[in-house]
Order: sequence, then structure tokens, then C-alpha cells
Amino acid sequence: MGGNSILNRAKHSENTDEWYTDYKTVESEVSRYKEQFEGKTVLCNSDDPFESSFSKYFLMNFNELKLKRLICTSYSFSRIYEIINCENKLGVEQGYGMVIDEIPDKITRKMDDYYLANYIKKSAKIFKLKGNGDFRSKECIDYLKESDIVVTNPPFSKFSEMFSLLIKYKKKYLIIGNQNALLYKEIFPHIKNNLAWVGYHFGEMIFKVPSDSPFRKTRFWVDETGQKWRSIGNAMWLTNLSVNKENTELALKNRYKATQYPKYDNFEAIHVSRVSNIPLDYDGIMGVPLTYIKYHNENDFEIVGEANHGSDNEYDLFKPTVNGKAVYKRILIRRKYKRE
Repeated sequence: MGGNSILNRAKHSENTDEWYTDYKTVESEVSRYKEQFEGKTVLCNSDDPFESSFSKYFLMNFNELKLKRLICTSYSFSRIYEIINCENKLGVEQGYGMVIDEIPDKITRKMDDYYLANYIKKSAKIFKLKGNGDFRSKECIDYLKESDIVVTNPPFSKFSEMFSLLIKYKKKYLIIGNQNALLYKEIFPHIKNNLAWVGYHFGEMIFKVPSDSPFRKTRFWVDETGQKWRSIGNAMWLTNLSVNKENTELALKNRYKATQYPKYDNFEAIHVSRVSNIPLDYDGIMGVPLTYIKYHNENDFEIVGEANHGSDNEYDLFKPTVNGKAVYKRILIRRKYKRE
């Protein structure tokens, strides 16, 4: 039951749609929201019932979290389920689903993957879907409507589509994505208006990758079992669950000097190269890196907009350039209260 989040079988192993979340990644984040799951129906709608780290975490902690129900849907097939049932691998036209309303305490105490898999199979908790398990299908949207909280790692290429569905059906969510998604036209308005924010883990994240993944000189390794791994430094959890940010306060030390903070060519704002360089005494608009969002406190700073393409949405105010040279996309902030 290693980490696996299967939605859309990628044609090339370099595609991050086939990067599967590690169990420790799920456990370290989801455990921080424990009280918010009580009495809730959780949907893992990009997750193989047997292989996903998300499925495994909620199965093993079903009683501790006091869940009402767990629903998992996978794209295409479940390898472990087919091994148990001696079935041939299915094509890409049919996925699997699982609905759990209760789990005996003795099952979760055993903490054995194969034992748990057999319990689920014998209890008839897992079944073949009518379709392929695509989260956008009517079948899977019906499960979405039943749920209270969606927790999953959608393929990065489908992240905005997943987010849009969650908003459409007014769901709570905790999902993994790339930090660049913060400025997607569908997502940034929710960041700007404090309707969505990042979770506790923001930055380096490791993923299991397929066996045919090519060797890389950096951020790639093979463990003692032969499993291949990749990591990225700009991963994030995006959520609208309550997050305690008391330990992420910015300790600013720099003071504003015009020579150190150039202005953008086409907008009245200063360019700040690093979050740690945000001047503590500047009251105007500042363009800061995406990583600022990890520390954002609405009591201290207002998010004014973004500097991306200049046309994505009403908050995308300009395409950032300094002295004629394009610079990387920025979040635009302004101190909430001006100095006396």
C-alpha cells in the first residue's frame, strides 16, 4: 500500500501526473487537522483504494479520526486488488471504488497492509466503477457531492480542474500541488480574498515515481527495495481547513533603501528578491516571491494582487519587468497599517 494517486496514466514517466505521495507526507500533514475530520465523510477521489497513501492513512486512522465514512476512487485499475483476486490487469476504461462506514479496532491495531487489504476485499467494501474513475465523470462527481472533505494529490496537470470542482460544490479540501498553482487564474482570487491558503508543509516534498523513470543527476534516488524516488522543492498543500500559523511569523530586519529595491517598469511597486528582504518600513506595494504565502498574516499585510501575465484575472495587474528585463511572477502585498 505504498503511496499512489492514480488519475490519468501519463504517457511519459517524466510527467508529474505519475508522482505518488509517500505515506509520511500524508501522515505529517493530515494529522494536524485531526479534530476537523470528526463525523465527516472523506473523499480521496484520485486514489487507488489499496495502493494510495491517502487511502491507507484514513483506513488506519478511521476510528481515531472518528470519521463517518471514507470514499476512495481510482483511475483505471488497482494492481493489488487484481493480484488478490487473480485477475488480469484491466484496461484504462474501468476503475475501482471503495466505501467504508466502519472498521473494527483490531484491524487498525494490526497495521498490516496485506491483512487490511484482505479485510476490505472480504467485506465487499471495494467494487469496480462503471467508468474509468476520472474525477470529472458524473459517477465520481456524485461521490464528491456526498463528501464533506476531499483529501488527495491530483495530477498537477489537472490541479485547476480539481480545484474548480471543489469550489463549485462548496467542499472543504486538503490537496497537494505545485506552488505555481497559487497564481492560476482559477485559484489566485481565492488566495487574494482569504478563502484558500497553504497548509503546514510548504516546500520540499518527495514522491515515488514509476519504475521506468529515467535516471537524473539531482532530486532522484533508488531505495533498497528498488523503488525510484523524485523530489521537488516547490510543493505545497492547499486547503480551506483551519490552519494555525502562529509559528510562521515573519521576522523582518531590513529597512527600505531605494538603491536596493528597484521599481517595476510598468507599475508603481518595488521588487523584493527574497521574503527575508521585505522592508519593515515600506508602506507601498511590494512584489514578493510566491514563498511569501507561507508566512502571510492578513493582520499584517494585504494581498493586493499578482504580477504574472497581466491578464489572467482582475487581480493579475501587470507582467513584471525591471529595467527592461522580465522577472519571475510575484505576489503583490502592502502593509495593512501605515506607520504613524
